[in-house]
Amino acid sequence: MKINLLLHAIHHDENDLAHTLLHVAERHKADHEIYHLGRDLARWSQDHVRTLATLGERFGAHLDPEPVGNLEMAARARHTTAGLTGRRPEAALLLLHDLREIYTKASGASVDWELLGQAVQGLRGTGLLNAVQLCHPDTRRQLHWANGKLKESAAQILVS
Repeated sequence: MKINLLLHAIHHDENDLAHTLLHVAERHKADHEIYHLGRDLARWSQDHVRTLATLGERFGAHLDPEPVGNLEMAARARHTTAGLTGRRPEAALLLLHDLREIYTKASGASVDWELLGQAVQGLRGTGLLNAVQLCHPDTRRQLHWANGKLKESAAQILVS
C-alpha cells in the first residue's frame, strides 16, 4: 500500500497551510478579519496534522504530531511584520498575493484529502475514512474563505 506516502503529503500540506495562514495573519494584523480568522483557520490545519500523526503509525508513516510554526511564535513576530505593512497601498497588493497563496495551498491539501478518501473507502477499521470526513470539510472551508476574500478584495484593490 502507498497510503503512507499520501499521509506524508497531506501532513506536509496541512503543516504548510497552517504556517502560511499564521504568517498571513501576522503580516496583516491591521485587518482584524484576516488576523483572527487566519489564526482560527491555522488551528484547524494544526489539528489535522495531529490527527494524521496519530493515524499514520498504522501505515508506517512516522509523522511529527507537533505542527510547524505555533501560534505563540507567530505572535512574537507580529510586532515586526505588522508594523512594516500596516495599511499602506503595498499591503493591499501583498494581501492579494497572500490570499492567492492560501488558496493554492488549500487547493492542494483538498485534492490530497480527496485522494485519501477514495483510497481508504475499502479499508475498514483504520479510522482514516473518519479522519477524511472530519478534516476535509475544514480544508474546503479554508479554500472557500480564501477564494471569497480574493473576490471581495480584488476589484477594490486593483481598481483603486
